[in-house]
Amino acid sequence: MATAHAHAHALSAAPSAAAPPLAAYAGFVSPPQLLLDTAQRLGAHPAYCVRTESGWQATSWEEHGRQVRDAGKALIGLGVKRGDAVAILSFNTPQWVTLAFAAMAIGATPVGIYWTSSPQDIAYILNHCKASVLMVDEASRLQAVHACEDELPHLRHIVMLRDSDSAQARKPVMSWDAFMKLGEAALAQEFEQRLQALSADDIGTLIYTSGTTGPAKAVALSQGNLWWVGHTMRQLFDVDERDRVISYLPLAHIAEQMNSMHNQVHSGFTVYYARSMEELGDHLKEVRPTIFFGVPRVWEKMQSGIEAKLAQATGVKAALARWAMSVGQRWHALDHAGQPAGPWLTLQKQLAHRLVHRKVKEALGLDQARLLSSGAAPIAPEKLRFFAGLDVVVRELYGQSEVTGPSTLSLPGSTRVGSVGKPLPGTEIMVAEDGELRVRGPHLFQCYMGSPQATADSFSGEWLLTGDLGHIDEDGYVFITGRKKDLIITSGGKNISPSNIETTLMDAHLVEHAVVCGDGRNYLVALLTLDPVALAAFASQHGLLDEPHLHEHPLVLQTLQADIDHVNASQARVAQVRKFAVLPQSLSVASGELTPTLKVKRKVVLERNQALIELLYRNGTH
Repeated sequence: MATAHAHAHALSAAPSAAAPPLAAYAGFVSPPQLLLDTAQRLGAHPAYCVRTESGWQATSWEEHGRQVRDAGKALIGLGVKRGDAVAILSFNTPQWVTLAFAAMAIGATPVGIYWTSSPQDIAYILNHCKASVLMVDEASRLQAVHACEDELPHLRHIVMLRDSDSAQARKPVMSWDAFMKLGEAALAQEFEQRLQALSADDIGTLIYTSGTTGPAKAVALSQGNLWWVGHTMRQLFDVDERDRVISYLPLAHIAEQMNSMHNQVHSGFTVYYARSMEELGDHLKEVRPTIFFGVPRVWEKMQSGIEAKLAQATGVKAALARWAMSVGQRWHALDHAGQPAGPWLTLQKQLAHRLVHRKVKEALGLDQARLLSSGAAPIAPEKLRFFAGLDVVVRELYGQSEVTGPSTLSLPGSTRVGSVGKPLPGTEIMVAEDGELRVRGPHLFQCYMGSPQATADSFSGEWLLTGDLGHIDEDGYVFITGRKKDLIITSGGKNISPSNIETTLMDAHLVEHAVVCGDGRNYLVALLTLDPVALAAFASQHGLLDEPHLHEHPLVLQTLQADIDHVNASQARVAQVRKFAVLPQSLSVASGELTPTLKVKRKVVLERNQALIELLYRNGTH
């Protein structure tokens, strides 16, 4: 294996403020080499499946490996050099992954662009990373590229995944098939030479943060970072080619890259590519994944649908559901702590499984799931207890792009609801004097590409400043209490983290999203949006189906006030929500109020509703 070497290209990373010890990368194999090794080992076994009109169509590992080689040679044929950026603007597809690994294999850097990005965002990223090649999946996104094409001096080639009218394009556009044919046999030797020259220091991906303040920062993660996290996860979990995963969260996000790409090449499981976010529920029932990662909003939507059906149950069925929920919660509370449940409770759980749990899990498509997790944003502990009651055990983890995904995990026999688990092996976490969590380990990013000052500002010695507030209990469990930059400082000088208040409010049956504010004020107020499924069930139950403007109906407001009173009962007086307003529409990615992983952009929501907030502070109406 080649030793670390300096790069001359602009995309090369300066050494990070916390270079990992060499021993951490002992046994390093570059991610693309690992993919090719796994392809050789598993041969005809399915590497991935794509949903067609006739069902799920599989592609073998052997073919997957060949596609990565051909795409790598094609990039060389297009003149892509070591350190060049190769950008991808697409929904999740096998070609997204093929091109990313191909770029890595030849020493280039894959750059994912969220499929929801505006022309301005697309132009910013393409110019910042100086991408020479861009893959686009469909016509609407090609239109967004057309809109900014004159501002892209570095872009030389556009590869189109599906047929589209490219007459408007001022850059050369080729089909995916035409691109793959560029991978001539004569380029095989150069491909192999570049592959063998890779080191742990080479940049493996750029993750553009979906932050709400200023331009997105480019988080540079090395191939060593990516390998180490995948290797560590493989050691922690018993996962192999018999497992199944659905890829549906944006591949431009580190969580999905680790799940669908890097964890896969270590373990060999089969990835099923969702056709759309809207079809996820159907895909779950068809695929019955053994491993599933969901952001909180996905779990919340699932819970809302289950609750709507449970609300229809009456008499014996309703009593049976309540009993099964209670049994599941009590059994898993003991199991989470690594304690035996005892024969009587275990017998009850077996009966609850036959009568209730099995049917619910089959209806969700999670009856074969072994590993379920939630991350990317806080989830209310009550939601995790709800699912545990149905024998659907969702474990919370914590991380960020700058640590190549996870910093903590909740593991079987070592789970505490409300905590995000314990640090990964080889990872250290400490709490600074101001309550901010700091992390160090072999998975810390190399730099913010092109932003040396921002890189320096994100470290204190070897410790990454996460920006998250939290604490660690006496047993080593990590708890997140909020974001440092989101702290509310009241007019009385009290510091309040809105995150946990918002998470608890969102556990209320009708509430979809909650944003709490009160900076410089003498009390807190909340902006709420309503869950459409829960609201429809509520309207049906109370005979309000024909009522216009349900979000303003007195009965809805009365119910919300009762929920807020319940939340306030567990808060210090200064952290209680005194007034609230209900927004008429849901927050969405398209409107710019949610990130692509469905986290609320607090700053955007507060700025857009400033007039409503002022009204809440002027009078006492809800």
